[in-house]
Amino acid sequence: MSAHPLHHVTAIAGGARRNLDVYTRVLGLRLVKKTVNFDDPSAYHFYYGDEAGSPGTILTFFPWEKAAPGRLGAGETQETLFRVPPGATDWWAARLEAAGLEVSAPETRFGETALPFRDPDGMRLALVEVEAAGAEPAWTAGDVPAERAIRGMQGVRLLLRTTGPTAAILGDVFGFAETGRDGPATRLEAVDGPYGSVVELVEAPGAMPARMGRGSVHHIAFRAKDDADQAAMAAKLKSAHGMQTTEQRDRTYFRSIYFREPGGVLFEIATDAPGFAIDEAQDALGEALKLPPQYEKHRAEIEKILPALG
Repeated sequence: MSAHPLHHVTAIAGGARRNLDVYTRVLGLRLVKKTVNFDDPSAYHFYYGDEAGSPGTILTFFPWEKAAPGRLGAGETQETLFRVPPGATDWWAARLEAAGLEVSAPETRFGETALPFRDPDGMRLALVEVEAAGAEPAWTAGDVPAERAIRGMQGVRLLLRTTGPTAAILGDVFGFAETGRDGPATRLEAVDGPYGSVVELVEAPGAMPARMGRGSVHHIAFRAKDDADQAAMAAKLKSAHGMQTTEQRDRTYFRSIYFREPGGVLFEIATDAPGFAIDEAQDALGEALKLPPQYEKHRAEIEKILPALG
């Protein structure tokens, strides 16, 4: 069967301006779309990624200024992983520390060097040195040199009380296969990469349940080639795993269905099409505030409510 790596990861932030600064200026990602939360147009929805906003490079945020802090626990994404070229760790450690971020000592995981850190809202991330990343294209509009730049997502680490049922869905529905174990973590990989091809499952039987809030990952999304591919995965979830998805929802840049997997993490299946260039030229991605059709008539009101970014 074909594999379905990650499409994007969506998290909750606090201040919009600070979030924009950290992910574009410090981490060097491109703001590929500036829109609003479709369920709460008083808040932004930022999409960060590579130059084209390719699936598997996208990290998105709902910045809610007054969001209470989340609490890491079972049924949540423990860490979001980005790919960087070999030898980039020391450079990034110095840069992140200089920006005032909380940086941990490098770790070796599955034979790779990982640099864990947290953003100002407490979100857990890591930069992972990946051999192939050096040959992948880099977005370098800021002061991050190409030989150090983030290439896209490596994947995610999920914290679960038990990993078996989640691993079964990742294998049977999304085409991931186990490739290694490292302490309490099991690594599963999708062959169709490179971006978003890793999901690591960390088993913690005694963990408290997660509390969603600022610094939490809200959901993770897997790629579907098109509507038919998405429908086939939904059918497989129902017939083989007894899991019901939501109806399809139009997110302008992709079409989505959702379900909560057995470990408690909210999963999305998002189509690759139509992509982020549907309403902006690629060289202008992220420059204008884009609203879904149902909110366009309220643009003036929405623009007054949204926090200032300049």
